[in-house]
This record gives sequence, structure tokens and C-alpha cells, in this order.
Amino acid sequence: MACTAPREEDLLMEEDEHRPPLNRALLHRSATNNTSQVAMVGSNPCPIESLDYEIIENDLFDQNWRSRGKADQVRYVVLKWTFCFAIGIITGIAGFVINLAVENVAGLKHTAVSALMESSSYWTAFWLFAGTNLALLLFASSITAFVSPAAGGSGIPEVKAYLNGVDAPNIFSLRTLAVKIIGNIAAVSSSLHVGKAGPMVHTGACIAAIFGQGGSRKYGLTCRWLRYFKNDRDRRDLVTIGAGAGVTAAFRAPVGGVLFALESLSSWWRSALIWRSFFTTAVVAVVLRMFIELCASGKCGLFGKGGLIMYDVSTKFDDLMTYHLKDIPIVVLIGVIGAILGALYNFLMMKVLRVYSVINERGNAHKLLLAAVVSILTSCCVFGLPWLAPCRPCPTAGAPSPPNGTCHSLNRFRRFHCPAGHYNDLASLFLNINDDAIRNLYSTGTNDVYHPGSMLAFFVASYALGVLSYGVVAPSGLFVPIILTGATYGRLVAMLLGGRSGLDHGLVAILGSASFLGGTLRMTVSVCVIILELTNNLLLLPLVMLVLLISKTVADSFNSSIYDLILNLKGLPHLDGHAEPYMRQLTVGDVVAGPLRSFNGVEKVGHIVHTLRTTGHHAFPVVDEPPFSPAPVLYGLVLRAHLLVLLKKREFLTAPVRCPKDYMAGRFEAQDFDKRGSGKQDTIADVELSPEEMEMYVDLHPFTNTSPYTVVETMSLAKALVLFREVGLRHLLVVPKSCDRSPVVGILTRHDFMPEHILGLHPVLVGSRWKRLRWQKGAVAKKFRSLLDWLANDSG
Repeated sequence: MACTAPREEDLLMEEDEHRPPLNRALLHRSATNNTSQVAMVGSNPCPIESLDYEIIENDLFDQNWRSRGKADQVRYVVLKWTFCFAIGIITGIAGFVINLAVENVAGLKHTAVSALMESSSYWTAFWLFAGTNLALLLFASSITAFVSPAAGGSGIPEVKAYLNGVDAPNIFSLRTLAVKIIGNIAAVSSSLHVGKAGPMVHTGACIAAIFGQGGSRKYGLTCRWLRYFKNDRDRRDLVTIGAGAGVTAAFRAPVGGVLFALESLSSWWRSALIWRSFFTTAVVAVVLRMFIELCASGKCGLFGKGGLIMYDVSTKFDDLMTYHLKDIPIVVLIGVIGAILGALYNFLMMKVLRVYSVINERGNAHKLLLAAVVSILTSCCVFGLPWLAPCRPCPTAGAPSPPNGTCHSLNRFRRFHCPAGHYNDLASLFLNINDDAIRNLYSTGTNDVYHPGSMLAFFVASYALGVLSYGVVAPSGLFVPIILTGATYGRLVAMLLGGRSGLDHGLVAILGSASFLGGTLRMTVSVCVIILELTNNLLLLPLVMLVLLISKTVADSFNSSIYDLILNLKGLPHLDGHAEPYMRQLTVGDVVAGPLRSFNGVEKVGHIVHTLRTTGHHAFPVVDEPPFSPAPVLYGLVLRAHLLVLLKKREFLTAPVRCPKDYMAGRFEAQDFDKRGSGKQDTIADVELSPEEMEMYVDLHPFTNTSPYTVVETMSLAKALVLFREVGLRHLLVVPKSCDRSPVVGILTRHDFMPEHILGLHPVLVGSRWKRLRWQKGAVAKKFRSLLDWLANDSG
């Protein structure tokens, strides 16, 4: 990226200190030549950097590759598959522990509340319910705010940004992993309208990233073999595999986990990665099956068949899972309405998150206060609304009712305040964990189990609580609440249609979940497979595909997916897979700016130190000039991290001469330049040199990447974006069209492709007609007014 003068950069940073963190992140995105950036990671603003996926080719690394024998290559391959196996085992155990803890903690709470309700101790039951929820959520929020803020939220936006090339401190640390697991257990058990799927994705990614650290010098866990993984490329692959394993651990959907990582998270994929990811998810599925069989005998407390969610609808009522051609219009209607509801859900979520971000910026006390308010509101809603529902007699179908007057446990019905032999349908949904509530709604042959008024009340409450709950500072997911809200919407539609539809209400609930997922998450293939694996019924495939395609297409006309909106809100510079149309009107020369900082092939130590201290750039062009070259020529690109290693080693020269190739071989090893763990980096402040050393020289040729990616300054910005993203670059050199100028014009980085930066340089493009086809605020009214004006003029 082209560099600004230090004085201008200092003024920008001084002015930036007086802005709130969220606006600060967005300001950095629109700053012309900023190399560092601040974004919301978890629940706190953090500095972020880009990742280096490019293969370095220089004398030192070439010699290292030539020295590797066949045994080293075999060890590398064996380690990759061993890590995949270990990631699958640990992620499966983590998924089981989370489900086991949630089932037991929430189950004990609901059992105690039900016992108090049956004894008519209504107020005691409420205070126990609300107090337990408050304590659990405050515990989750406290450890998140004070121990690891990076563990807040679902973690999927951060994982998606990382796989796109954005790094942030502590997003995959061991502390974040611990807080993610413990905090998510507490948050889900507190009756907050959040899920486990998103945090499980982050958990799997954390486990994989820890394996990719290449050992730990701090704890003495180092090995020569592990250093093979001390690079961003292998870590990216492991994190992708871990994220897919997390989805599998959440839903017991191994194929869906692979497709979720491919469709929703990863920005770069290859066939070998599919094999390793599929192997890992298969290991997770086997581990979960082993634990399910272990708990089948009742050794896991309240954890039973309801744990590790799978809504099997294929074993009973097969005749009800049928549909006919006349049902297609109803399916289309479900998809369209689900898309509109999903787009509205995303819109409202962004409004609430902006308000929450303002509150959270005021400190940890305000974060805990916000969590307390949301918890109390949720408890009042969950405990209060069932009083409005009528009592209904226990269904006669299914297992016989127990002698204590409660309904059979096939659907985990709740009596609440009802007499013996009756149940409260709204309490059966509210006073259950989300997994059991979804299982109730997906059950076939239960068309008469729920009252339409109860369905409407639960849908409105679930929709509103889903919007209000996510922004709380605690590990929380969106996937399961969206499934639950969509299932309720599907049931409600089936009830409103009545006899005009022959579809079973449980089937329509599944389609409602699919339509709402498509309207919010905007995923098709992975969601379709996950739903099929959850319901264990391939008969649903055509309808689910149709609903997802319709809902995604319609919802894309209003706004982006919820994860993309959160990425933008957090200020994470994510590069989309497509180029905006206005980028075709610009060349790379239109967005680079100067002056450019570069080094000579043999550079003075003092000049290197001064440049590193006054700029924050992470790569510098190396230009050979006479006497090392007849004319100025671009030799390559040297990284800031490598320059810091050279300065710390103090292998300096007394004269500006070029060293022979074998001179540096005995003084440096390739492992000296290995990439440190995520979020960790050396700084120029760690380097202390004497005045005599500052006057010495260092030969940069052996450490310079001699084959960096370059583009000519007349290349379109859209074409350069495709190259930058697909290859996974951090720096892209821009060279001149003519040979009578400086050999390098500038450097493009991720921030030069951000719309805020481009439109800031060229504001005329803001009003350009080249915009994505999407309904903007007031667009419908504007088009309607234009139509009326045209009709009036035509009639006149």
C-alpha cells in the first residue's frame, strides 16, 4: 500500500483517539493510506492485520526447501492427517460436553420450576426461574467481558474474516476457547434466545488454530516437526477444517459441516482440503455416536435422546411426509414470506446491535447491566406469556401418560398451571431448551397439539427475543434461534391455511425453518444438507431446495446476509467474491497514492530503523540501483517481520557491498523467519541498536521475495481484486506501464479494495448508476412517485 507521511498519519491517529471504537474502525477503512486498522473482535475493539498466504521465494527459503528430504515430506503429510484426527476427537468431545452441560443445567432448572408450579408456588417458581437465568447470564457475560472479550458473540464473523485473510489478537487463543465453551453453556442454559451452533464453529476453529501454532516456546512444547505449520497457509487450512468440525458437533451433520465451511466461511478451497475436512467431520460424528450410546443407559443425568440434536421425522408417520404438485404454490408462498421476514430480521438486528455497541463502549459495568436487563425481560416474557395460553387435554396418541397427571414425554409437554391430564402448549415451547422446542414443532401427526393463538404469541416472542438477545456480551449463536423462529412461522402458516393444504404441520414447520434460514443466513446448499441430516428424511429434498432458492433470491433484494452485515458493522475488512461494478471503471493506478517507501538492495541500518519506526507498513519494495544494477530495477519485496529478525540478529556489514549467497547460510535458518502465532508479532520497540550499528549496512537480497505478484498500473481494479482474493495476497505491487519511470508505482493491500476507501477517493461514483440491484430505503416510494409523475405528464 502506498504510504502517507508520518506527520499526516500522526494527526489522523490523534484525531482518531477521540472517536468511539466502532466509528474508529470504520474511519480506518475509509482512510486513504492506513495500513493498520481497528475492528470489533468479539465484544471489544482490537487492532487487526492481514495474513500472508503468499509463498516466499528467496535465497534462504529456496535453500531450506532443497535441504528437505523425502522423510520430511512424509512427516509433513502424516502430521496433517494426525492433526485432522485430533481436531475431530477434541471437537467431538467439546460438542458433547456443551450439550451434556446444557441439558443438565437447564433440565435441573426446568424440573425445579415445574415442581414448584405443580405445588401452586407460582411466585416462588418465577423468582427461582428469573434468578437462575440472571445468575447464569451474568456469569457468562462477566467471564467474557473480563477474561476474553474475543469470545463474545457467535464467532462466525471472526472465523469468516480470518479465512478471508484478516487476523486479530486472541481470537483463537486457549483463553478464548475456554471462555467460549463455559460461557456458551451458561448463556444457553439461562433461557436466553441464543444457540450453540455459532460458538461451536468458533470452538472448532480455536482447537484447530491451537494445533497450527507449531508448538509453544513459553511452555517448552516445541518440536522440529511442528515448525512445518508455522505459516498462515497451513493454519488457514486447519481453521477451515476445525470450523466444519464445529458445525458437525453442533448438528451431527458431517456433510453439512463440510459444505458450511465451503459455502459460508472459506474464501479459498481445494480438493485436498475437502478430503481432510470430510475425514475430520466423520471423526466428530463417530465420537458423538459413541457418547450417545454411552448415555443411552442413563449415565449422563438428564442428558438422553434429546441431546445432540437430531429431529428424526422419518421413523413415524411416513404417510404424512408426502406432498403433491398442488402444494407447490404454498411452498413458494412460504419461501417468499420467509425471505421478507428474514430480511426484516437482519435489518432490525443491525439497528439493535448499533444501540448495544454504544452501550457496551461505556465499559464493563454497562455490558453487565445490559445483560441483566435482557435476562429479566426474557424471563418475564418466557414465564408470563404461558399464562395467556389455554390448558389442553393430553393427546391420546403416543405413549400412555404417567400416573402423576403429566402428559407423556414424547414431546416433553409442560403442565405449568394446568390441572392433571392437561398441558400448556405455550409453556411446552418456552420452558424447554431450544432443541426440545424445535423437536416439538417438527413432530408429525401433531396438527391439533398447538393452538393458533399460542403459535402467534410464540412466533412474535421468539422473533423479538432473537433480535434482542444476540448483542449481549456472551458467547451466543444465531443458527438455532433462527431455526426455532422459522419452525414456528411454518406451523402458523399451516394453521392459517387449514384445510386448503394437505401438508402436515410438522413438514411445513421444517419448510418454515428452511425459508427463514435462507432469508437471514443466505445459504442454500449447506443449509439444505444440514436440514436433511437433522430430519433424517430425503423425501424433503425437493421442497427444501425450492424454499431455500426462493427465500435467498427474494431476501437478497433487500439486504445482505446477517453474517455479512455483522462483518461490516464490526469493521472487519472482508473482501467479497465479486467485484463491484464501479471497479471496472477504475484502474489500480487510480487508488494507489504516494509517497512510496522502498529500500535499496544493500541498505543502511539507520534508514531501516527510521522507516520501521515512522510507518506501520508490513512490506517494502527492494529496488536495486547502481552500482548493483545498471538502472533502477525492482528486485522484490521484503517483509517487516523479516527486517525485524535481521535487526535482532545484528549480522551487519561495515560497507555497502553485496554478500555471496553462502555468506548468510551459516548465520540464518529458515525457522528464524517462521510466522508466530495468531495475533503475535515482534515490534520495532524490541530492537535496541548502538549508534555504531546504526551506521552499518545490511544486505537485503537473500531475504527478499524475488517473485512477488505484480500488476501493471492500467489493470482494472476489478481484475486486480479477483487476483488479490483468489491467490490470498497481502501485498500486490503496481508497476508502471512505461520503462522510463520508477520501477514500482505503489503497493495495493486489502484496504485499497474497500468500498469506503475507493468511494472516498472518487466520490463521483457514489451516485453512479452502477449499483447492485437491491431495494434501498425509500426505493419503492420513489419508483411509485416516478410512475405517478409519468402518468400525469402522459395524460397531460
